[in-house]
Amino acid sequence: MKRVFLLPALLLAAALPTARAATPAELLAGYGATAQAAADPDRGRAFFATRGTRDWSCASCHGSTPVQTGKHAATGKAILPLAPAFNAERFTDAAKTEKWFRRNCNDVLGRACSAGEKADVLAWLMTLRP
Repeated sequence: MKRVFLLPALLLAAALPTARAATPAELLAGYGATAQAAADPDRGRAFFATRGTRDWSCASCHGSTPVQTGKHAATGKAILPLAPAFNAERFTDAAKTEKWFRRNCNDVLGRACSAGEKADVLAWLMTLRP
């Protein structure tokens, strides 16, 4: 009788989002697989600089080349460098990455970013080196 409840519990646990350690390369591979397309760093750079429906771009807060501390356009709060080579903590937690993509894409675009857009931006950020 106890086995009947074990399978649903395991399925529910597997479906719950978890914060797991990741690497930028692992996240990029996941976004690319979901998008079913290769990431394009040039497209990511252009996306990052393009103003969205809210008249902001990613660069509005992170800077045109996000290798230094940026500043939130509305609050003035400091934002640590976005490029992984300049901030080792960036893109190392899948849940945190999704949280910030969700918030920032909504702020800039008024919608969620697609997996392809995330892959493109991350691919470009990974090309930035000291």
